[in-house]
Amino acid sequence: MRPTGGDQDDDAVLLRAVARGDTEALAALYDRHAGWLHARLTRRCADPETVREVLQDTFVTAWRSAASHRSGEAGGWLWVIAARRLVDAQRARAREARADRVLHEPATATPSAEERVLAGLEYGDVGAALDRISPELREVLRATVIDGLTTRETARLLGIPEGTVKTRALRARRELRAALAQLAPDTNALGGTA
Repeated sequence: MRPTGGDQDDDAVLLRAVARGDTEALAALYDRHAGWLHARLTRRCADPETVREVLQDTFVTAWRSAASHRSGEAGGWLWVIAARRLVDAQRARAREARADRVLHEPATATPSAEERVLAGLEYGDVGAALDRISPELREVLRATVIDGLTTRETARLLGIPEGTVKTRALRARRELRAALAQLAPDTNALGGTA
């Protein structure tokens, strides 16, 4: 489980120390956040090697970019980095798989049903519609719908009140539905009304 409360202040201190090149601060930041990041990444990717690589890349990026972190919860910042690295890794794997098919070599691994659904969310009409809504609404949807977090967990992750999570989730669904309607006006991809 992720740290909460006063730990946010500790994270800010750690990030400032990491920005100054303090490797012990990076190790402390890793110890504090790697567990929950690994768990969330594992929910989105069934390949343990990819998860390990993404986790490592996340903290390498944090090491290099700590000075650019301005405000907000460190956990949310780290998750944004990790989620982007995971998407990059999945895109790279998809390119490799396409190259393998072109060369008539069998694919090394068949993606799981969950990976195919998540890829559809990232790269299909829903992914395109998600890219059209504002980042703060998109992050709430990803945390609550794709990652399956509760309102409380999402609030902690993003560093916002639970009521704000609920409001943003409602707005996000409405904006997503409108974006989907523009992309595919003849279908009702989400069904129902907001």
